[in-house]
Parts: sequence; C-alpha cells; structure tokens
Amino acid sequence: MSPGEKLDPIPDSFILQPPVFHPVVPYVTTIFGGLHAGKMVMLQGVVPPDAHRFQVDFQCGCSLCPRPDIAFHFNPRFHTTKPHVICNTLHGGRWQREARWPHLALQKGSSFLILFLFGNEEVKVSVNGQHFLHFRYRLPLSHVDTLGIFGDILVEAVGFLNISPFVEGSREYPAGHPFLLMSPRLEVPCSQALPQGLWPGHVIIVRALVLQDPKHFTLSLRDQASRAPVTLRASFTDRTLAWISPWGQKKLISAPFLFYPQRFFEVLLLCQEGGLKLALNGQGLGATSVNQQALEQLRELRISGSVQLYCVHS
Repeated sequence: MSPGEKLDPIPDSFILQPPVFHPVVPYVTTIFGGLHAGKMVMLQGVVPPDAHRFQVDFQCGCSLCPRPDIAFHFNPRFHTTKPHVICNTLHGGRWQREARWPHLALQKGSSFLILFLFGNEEVKVSVNGQHFLHFRYRLPLSHVDTLGIFGDILVEAVGFLNISPFVEGSREYPAGHPFLLMSPRLEVPCSQALPQGLWPGHVIIVRALVLQDPKHFTLSLRDQASRAPVTLRASFTDRTLAWISPWGQKKLISAPFLFYPQRFFEVLLLCQEGGLKLALNGQGLGATSVNQQALEQLRELRISGSVQLYCVHS
C-alpha cells in the first residue's frame, strides 16, 4: 500500500481485534464493536501459586466514577477451604444476586485456557476444554464494550474471536487452540506435517498478523510429491483472495479484502466429503471441490508470505 491510500470498507462482522500478549494486570481494554452473540473471548494464562482471587469483568463502559455496570462478573476464589467461582451482575452501583459454582477447575500454580462464548441469552464458560458454567444475561449484551481483568492472575494472551461457523450442534464448544507464546515463534515460511492426510471433519486453523509492506499470504496443501492440489492466496497488489489450481488457474473468492498491514486474521478450513469449506474471521465463504482421494493423500501444510503467525493447528 502506498502512503495515503484508502482502505476498502470492511463489514464489522469481518473485523477481528488483534490479540494482546502479556498485559499488565489490572488490565482494561475496549472490545472493538462491543459484544454480540457469536463472539468468543479467549483468556490464556497462569494462576500464581499464592493466588487469592481474580476477576474478569465484561463492563458497560470504563469510567472510574461512577463505576460502570458489569454485565458479567467472573470471579474465581482460591483462599477459602472450598475454592469456587462467583458470577454476578453490577447494575446501578448495586450487585445483584450472586451465583456460585463449586469444584473450581482452576488450580494454583497451573496454566489455563478459558473460553467465554457469548450466545443470544447466556454466556458459556469452558476451562481447559471442559464446560464449567453458563450464566444468563441480566443486562443487554449490546451494552458491553469493555473487558477488565483484575487480581491474582498472570495473563499470557487475550484473544477476541468469532465462533466458528463450522461448529456442529453436537459440539458444545469450538476447539480453543492457544496462541503460540513459546520462543522461538513460528517461522515463515512454515511447514506442518499431515501424516494421515485430510478426512471429513478435520479442521485447519491459522491465525496471523499481516506485516508492513506485505506482498502475499499463501496457504498450500501438498502431497508426498510436493504437488499442491489446494492453494489459497491473498494478493496484496490487486487485493484479491483466490483458490489457485495446480495449473495456476485462479478462482476468485467473493469476500471483503481483509489483509491489510497490522490486521489480525483467522483462516479456517473444514474438510468435508469431496472438498474444503473456508471461513475467514468466523464468516463462511463457501467451499472448493477437491477429490477425496487427493485430500487423503495430502501430507503437508505450508504457509508463506508477509505475516507473523500466532497459531497454526492442523
């Protein structure tokens, strides 16, 4: 992009807020676009060995005085003889009736991955991949625009995602794959093995940040002979997203172009019988046809281009 060049307008539903790594607690941040059904907040971190309590508040504003309403207050407590979680709502400066969940799934000195999934009428919370609680809204979800994290907690990452459109009714939660925090980070180009190929139900997840002065982003699936029957490419020169055939033919994908410098994005590929479904930032973008035998013979996921990778799951 040249200086001063205008970005194409992008629908709000396609915009993902970049993740935050190692924020200092207390930590308060704006939730881009506010909360709505279909949003997912992922909290990755560690409970200190001497922790007493911490809280995650989904707030209606960020003022200090008067204190903002809190639509959902998630408060694990470790200092009692029976550790538990308190959930509540603060409205007009008054706490409502609290709800208590025993058998706390978090442990002192241990790492965790918490998912907050916001539905139409309630929020569901999972801890380390297991459902823990659900809490019915007492204030409109549309009023929530701020996340606050306080207390005894070491936060490694906070992610703001959309729930996968591929989640089937039989699965209560999407797979919450954590952001990569260990050193060294995923290098680009990146290669991951697909030892069993791709079979129906297999999901590939790529989360990344577009770098300055980008050239392209390319995701290819290759067989043992290094042929690429499936290639997805975002071209920054002509602002297109397309499937590229093994013979170089381009099939454009009808979608807003999201791959601008410093933009965070998530690509999901779902293998189904005879093809792959694509979702970008939680929005389904159709499918491409691939012979099932060719899918089963794939052995490598390869990623290249002007991106910083945060998560690759294959």
